[in-house]
Amino acid sequence: MATQTSPTSALPVEILPASARINATGHLEIGGVDTVELARRFGTPLYVFDEAEIRRRCRAVRAAFQREYPDALPIYASKAYLDPSVARIVAEEGLGLDVVSGGEIGVAQRAGFPLERAYFHGNNKQREELELALDAGVGHIVIDNFYEIELLEQVAAAKGRRARALLRVSPGVEAHTHDYLKTGILDTKFGFPLATGQAAEAVARTLAQPHIELVGLHAHIGTQIFETLPYAETVDLLMQFAGEMQRQHGFRLQQISPGGGWGINYTRTDTALPVEEWAQTVATAVRRGAEALGIPLPRLVIEPGRWIIGPAGVALYTVGATKEIPGVRTYVSVDGGMGDNIRPAIYGAKYEVIVCNKPVAVGTKTVTIVGKYCESGDFLVKDVTLPPLEPGDVVALPASGAYCIPMSSNYCLIPRPAIVFVRDGEARLVRRRETVDDMLKAYVL
Repeated sequence: MATQTSPTSALPVEILPASARINATGHLEIGGVDTVELARRFGTPLYVFDEAEIRRRCRAVRAAFQREYPDALPIYASKAYLDPSVARIVAEEGLGLDVVSGGEIGVAQRAGFPLERAYFHGNNKQREELELALDAGVGHIVIDNFYEIELLEQVAAAKGRRARALLRVSPGVEAHTHDYLKTGILDTKFGFPLATGQAAEAVARTLAQPHIELVGLHAHIGTQIFETLPYAETVDLLMQFAGEMQRQHGFRLQQISPGGGWGINYTRTDTALPVEEWAQTVATAVRRGAEALGIPLPRLVIEPGRWIIGPAGVALYTVGATKEIPGVRTYVSVDGGMGDNIRPAIYGAKYEVIVCNKPVAVGTKTVTIVGKYCESGDFLVKDVTLPPLEPGDVVALPASGAYCIPMSSNYCLIPRPAIVFVRDGEARLVRRRETVDDMLKAYVL
């Protein structure tokens, strides 16, 4: 049950769920549950999701966009993290779903998600995945390349159906983010480039297909972005392109999507924007474009993923060995690492650390938090100042809800962590910790 709480001024509230508190025992508490007790009960590494925070963010994005643009549909970007519990929450909160694989479609199906609100993305959809999508009733297919136009036409024709589709356009807009997170520039594997004329050719080819109904245009310029101007530029380019395609080919723009990718606070120095700013910027750009073209306002589809799930998740680890190299660095090892969070290794992602059993203790020692995997690049947080750490201490990495579990692996044959949801002082196990037997199930022994 929830414990009595005390003021939270010592906590970095910018990077924690709204429910985070220091409880009467002096421990970090999330969703009314003591994180040290969670670590004891479920073991670590442990990923903890605050259900109320997920719901709060779903409602916030819906409300912000509906105020600015009533015909707006937020769709949750599943690749940030999807399990049956998340799919059900997203459905209950009235959002759509962005899926990128047959696996994500399958999870949504089993969770009872209304797949008419789903959009199927991806740069190399397989025939079997497209067949599954049409059979399952996925509402829209986002076409990414010329091969896919032909493939979708074949699959839809074989099933005697007409697939509703959007084209993914590469607008050539530069977003200020990590190179691996840029997806809207010319040199990217995603979408039809505007600059080369291939996007225009894709419109003409798609409109010629009898079993595809082209209803809209989509773009995605990147992720972990902290400025609104690139989104306005993207919408302007899409609307101008839609006007050209209307004049040349009779294309009627019914839907427009500038993607998602809004940045969140991973550290106290990050500057995440209020959702209202994203809504106002995008809605204004779409209205301006529609007025210039003299067309009805299209449906606006936006795709927050990280923004919804990232701040709702906190990763817990237990401290083990410490290695001090005088005058060089002190390494503190925990029982997880790059197997459950590879983002620091491949993106240089930065996190902050909270010691759950002494969250307000003064930091006196600069250390680097590393994992237990056999790689020198297996680190979680470099050069962070913390109170003295001892074996058995529990540390938390806030803002770990997005892209950690989905990108996790069994490297070194280490089982992937358990996942719990917390709410109103109760903890619910949604995925148990893997075992060696789990890891061997797919092998022929």
